Amino acid sequence: MDLSYFTNKLSAGLAELRYGDQPISLYEPIRYIMGLGGKRIRPLLTLLGAHLFTDDLDAIVKPALATEVFHNFTLLHDDLMDQAPLRRGQATVHEKWNPNVAILSGDVMLVRAYELLFDIRPELLAHVLRRFSQTAAEVCEGQQWDMNFETETEVSIAQYLDMIRLKTAVLLGFALELGALLGGASREDADHLRQFGVGIGLAFQLRDDLLDVYGDAATFGKRVGGDIVSDKKTYLLLTAQAQANAAQRAVLAQHIGQPVPDAEAKVQAVRAVYDELEIRPQTEQLINKYFLDALQHLERVVAPETRKKPLHQLALQLLERES
Repeated sequence: MDLSYFTNKLSAGLAELRYGDQPISLYEPIRYIMGLGGKRIRPLLTLLGAHLFTDDLDAIVKPALATEVFHNFTLLHDDLMDQAPLRRGQATVHEKWNPNVAILSGDVMLVRAYELLFDIRPELLAHVLRRFSQTAAEVCEGQQWDMNFETETEVSIAQYLDMIRLKTAVLLGFALELGALLGGASREDADHLRQFGVGIGLAFQLRDDLLDVYGDAATFGKRVGGDIVSDKKTYLLLTAQAQANAAQRAVLAQHIGQPVPDAEAKVQAVRAVYDELEIRPQTEQLINKYFLDALQHLERVVAPETRKKPLHQLALQLLERES
């Protein structure tokens, strides 16, 4: 079954969502950010997780969209904390309105995300709400760690990987787990799908870090080298700092954490150290490890291989792999 079958269901469900009407200044920003597009990966994973076990997806669309509303709530607040001017090429909510609106509209989005889960079967509702609450707290923990790392001088590679697991990967894992549970899967199969999602999420974020340094600006959608310019502690930078010799450490120290008179020169100098240390192939190796580990969990799920195909296809698309 083609992925468009599932995305069409989500599009129809999104069009029917109602967040509230008055005051307009509270609800219009929600409709605005939800209308900016995006890949809708999280609700798509929920439908694909359910599809492994059932053909009846209509009742799962609303709970699936809870993950999308929650994700956009985090984006709205993250943009405010980062003072980001743009989201998906358009003005962020705090820029288009103001910071107070971004805070309050985001709060309502979190409430609406929970409401979208209320129609789940009674025997599953308490378990799903506990798992959702745990995941939501972990996403916030990841965001706080990310902010902490901005001012900490010593951040380990293990700490960074755990941060991206919390900030990015656990919600992908929950989205799949949710779909599996609603589709009638065993707790064991649901857990394998959760771990599949977490592994794909880790690989996806590392790929994003890699593309920030080595990607094509025309297709990446963001400024290449932005993480280097902003001194963001990524896997690439932390690995380089851990492996650098004295001369390479001196180059990194000259550019990282220092004023940027020439951003392009800074990017080129740091990238040259990455090249010398072969940071790119090391990162690709770790991405492949997470991807292959994730696939092992998908293989252990008791479901027809034909039903796993769309999920496998989506994972490949996320990582832009051919096989």
